[in-house]
Amino acid sequence: MASTAQETRSQPVVPDKLPTGEYPLIDNDPHISRVIRYARPMDWAQGLAVGAISPGLMLYWEKVSPSFVGKGGFAPVMRLSVAIGLSGAFMFTYARSSHRFYGARENRREIEMDMREMVDKVKRGESLYGESTLSEYMQGVAHRNSRYSATFAHVIPMPNFVNHPYHGVDTAKYYRQAELELEQERLEREGKL
Repeated sequence: MASTAQETRSQPVVPDKLPTGEYPLIDNDPHISRVIRYARPMDWAQGLAVGAISPGLMLYWEKVSPSFVGKGGFAPVMRLSVAIGLSGAFMFTYARSSHRFYGARENRREIEMDMREMVDKVKRGESLYGESTLSEYMQGVAHRNSRYSATFAHVIPMPNFVNHPYHGVDTAKYYRQAELELEQERLEREGKL
């Protein structure tokens, strides 16, 4: 006879996929704020170059073949092309920065930034990936929907807006590094180093 008790899970139903790339995985579902903070200046420059294509083409086409729609007819079209360009610039920058978290691009700088940020959080006694008001189940749903989503961001933009503990990495490295740094600070205070 089957039990009527509902099964509760403390782990996601779908296991994390582990990439086998040339660079190490930092986070398979980074929060959008981390992706934006870690974006390199070159990512922003290239994103702006991509975003300038849409309004640049509209200006070029208007110069080559004027639209003759009357006074004020070109301005709404130009505003739309600028909005499309800015959206494209942001998505391009977001995807490039996310790919570094996934280990799909060179990510030495991001690894160092991640280690520093997480070790500082451990030292302060904070949660590594932030606190969430969602249930554990809903955090898992959010994670499964946005894990590796930047690889398809040009079609369906689905960045992670939820703080959850599912990031595909062993967080013990942050705690080990924090212990080493705290021990070194203690020895320096005692004058043994």
